[in-house]
Amino acid sequence: MEVFNDRAIIERYRLPREAIRQLLEATGEDLRRSTRRSFALTAETQLLAALRFFATGSFLQVVGDGHGLCKASVSRSVQAVTDCLLRLVPEHLTFPTREEMTGIQGHFFRTHHIPQVTGVVDGTLVPILTPHDDGHIYICRKGYAAINCQVVCDHRGIILDVVARWPGSTHDSFIFRESTIGREATASRGEWRLLGDSGYPLRPFLFTPVANPEDDHKRAFNEAHRLARSVVERTIGRWKMRFRCLHRSSGGLLFSPAKACAVICVTAMLHNIAVWAGLQLDEPEED
Repeated sequence: MEVFNDRAIIERYRLPREAIRQLLEATGEDLRRSTRRSFALTAETQLLAALRFFATGSFLQVVGDGHGLCKASVSRSVQAVTDCLLRLVPEHLTFPTREEMTGIQGHFFRTHHIPQVTGVVDGTLVPILTPHDDGHIYICRKGYAAINCQVVCDHRGIILDVVARWPGSTHDSFIFRESTIGREATASRGEWRLLGDSGYPLRPFLFTPVANPEDDHKRAFNEAHRLARSVVERTIGRWKMRFRCLHRSSGGLLFSPAKACAVICVTAMLHNIAVWAGLQLDEPEED
């Protein structure tokens, strides 16, 4: 990392230098390989190769060329780093405490006049390699194999919760109903609620747009709902722009479903680290 200045580090790895050092401290012991060879990959090399892959979504050979590694070494590095970072995800993707909820709800009420909103939920498709077994259930409505991910974020674009386990053909409402966040929202008895699009059912804990609004009040609610819910669309767009391995334009994740789901969760965590560090991106492309 000493070769590049701070701006180049962010452009290449999507994280600031200090955040990468902290990740290295947290994973370094696990990444050090027991080998008798003289040229074992260092923990830093493995971490940077994996971050570069997450950031670009390039072929493993292309990533390897930039770090003096062969394709097989990059593949092993991505797997090892993903496994290590996955253990850190629960520390960085957390639902807000009651005190934090008060602040989030206050923002949504002041800005959009919708009470008790703690987050916004939406689904997004991440392309993957079509599995040999049960490949048909991974084909999404757009005609390619994917994981259908559920994302909940707050008004700042922080990802509060991500569910990455369901095939692309699974409906958003089913994923929500089966998710931990869905069950917790149901049990909240309306103390807090989420906003979702018309693909979700209207519930006391899940506000959706009014179908066929007939008066000005309902149309005003739909407009406020649209503006409030747009934060999750921007968050997903920035997440995929920051880590292009998730985006269809880069070919998606050419991994098995289990490995792809692990990368999705890890990049969601890295996205939050980037947002907390104040890193900005240009307006995202439409997802």
